[in-house]
Amino acid sequence: MEDSPRTGAAAAKGTVTQRAIERIKAMITDGTLEPGQRLPTERDLAAQLGISRSSMREAIRALTVLGVLEARHGSGIYVTALRAGDLLETFGVVADLSRGPRLVELLEVRRILESTATALAAARITPAELAAVEGHLAAMNATDDPEEILAHDLEFHRVIAAAAGNETMAAILEGLSSRTFRARVWRGYREVGAFARTRREHTAIHRALAARDPEAARAAAAAHVGEVEEWLRAQVGS
Repeated sequence: MEDSPRTGAAAAKGTVTQRAIERIKAMITDGTLEPGQRLPTERDLAAQLGISRSSMREAIRALTVLGVLEARHGSGIYVTALRAGDLLETFGVVADLSRGPRLVELLEVRRILESTATALAAARITPAELAAVEGHLAAMNATDDPEEILAHDLEFHRVIAAAAGNETMAAILEGLSSRTFRARVWRGYREVGAFARTRREHTAIHRALAARDPEAARAAAAAHVGEVEEWLRAQVGS
């Protein structure tokens, strides 16, 4: 079956828009456009790149969704600060929409990254960050309320990811947190003793951080996320 003229035109327009996206990205990569810099007007940029204004408009819209560009009311379009957290924000959508085996894969990724982040944190964590980790651990140990435990669990890992000193890794882990959070909720409600086990695992992580022992921290974090991963793998398998 041949494509209709309308389908062909849409495909061609999509190709032009993609080319515009790549050209704008190249301008950022080579330094023509710097983080925080205002773009030329839509008309001028379209003329400069030799494409239609409608294709340029779609390219700008796509890059805005990706966190590369931002519209400032009454001022124009600017390159964002290009922080990893902004650029990887859509990663969280993938995590939120994943189910079944794909969700297990995401937990596997989280186990690998979180164990690495925790090992890095053991070498780099500041006294203030270590105190924050200890505070969330104490809060988890002081309550039996599942929502409070899970909230402090999330913050516990967030502080550690930040302490690792790798913004990109922290952003990816942040994107994975929402769905992992839900998996922990399921596990907490379905398994007797899950919270007691979680407390022990967090204590082991904190102990390794306090001792500034990267390998012990790596092992403790891997074991902690691995428990959730194996539970979820069993649920999917059944």
